[in-house]
Amino acid sequence: MEKEDEVKNKNNKKKITIAGISIWRLLAYFIIYSVVGFVIETAFGLITKGVIESRQSFLYGPFCAIYGVGAVIMIPLLQRFKKNNYTLFFGGFVIGSIVEYAISLMGEIIFHIKWWDYSDMAFNIGGRICIAFSFFWGVLAIYLMSHFNPIVDRLIDKLKEKISTKTLKIACISIIILLFIDFLISSFALKMFFTRIVAGHNIELATYDEYIFECAELYKNEDIKNFTLKYFSDEKMLKTFPNIKLTRKKRKCDLGL
Repeated sequence: MEKEDEVKNKNNKKKITIAGISIWRLLAYFIIYSVVGFVIETAFGLITKGVIESRQSFLYGPFCAIYGVGAVIMIPLLQRFKKNNYTLFFGGFVIGSIVEYAISLMGEIIFHIKWWDYSDMAFNIGGRICIAFSFFWGVLAIYLMSHFNPIVDRLIDKLKEKISTKTLKIACISIIILLFIDFLISSFALKMFFTRIVAGHNIELATYDEYIFECAELYKNEDIKNFTLKYFSDEKMLKTFPNIKLTRKKRKCDLGL
């Protein structure tokens, strides 16, 4: 009995949680909500534009990682706001706005693109967040914590009953690794794409001049140039990222289809 108690205590100590949620469940949230985000964004594009266009975060796979990141951050932080719908709305309004601003900023720093731009909307901050979408985050927080996430939790629990924990962990790690590789490939492809567009259209950018110069030096290598033209053509990049925008020094150049 003493040995069994020691084993249980060791297992409990090894289990790391954030706001009472295990790391493995958070990884599952990231994967599930990334797929859900892809479906939502695709449906939103169909409704608002009347066409089905790519809303992927990266080049491969049906994932919109922005939603996955948002879920992993918001769900633990919103645990303290579950008192009632008013506190959930406030928590979603504040946390959602911060997350949206941070993700937008990271997109510009890492990928040098704007995933969205609210500059034309009232009460916006740097075009990254605005009052209308902050209000939306508040409402979403209520639905997320009261209705949708409990469904996701039940789905995860059912999978745990039917599939071994070891298999689920291997699946989670495998998908996360593939997503990370996809992220690295997409980052490289976008750099080469921007370099090709800037050189081909003689675009003078308001920012990232040093970034483009460094990529241009790399693009001079014939093997790299031919490889990117074959696997990351302009057509493929624009189909995958139809809303890409580069900013000239005086005006905006929209590269979307």
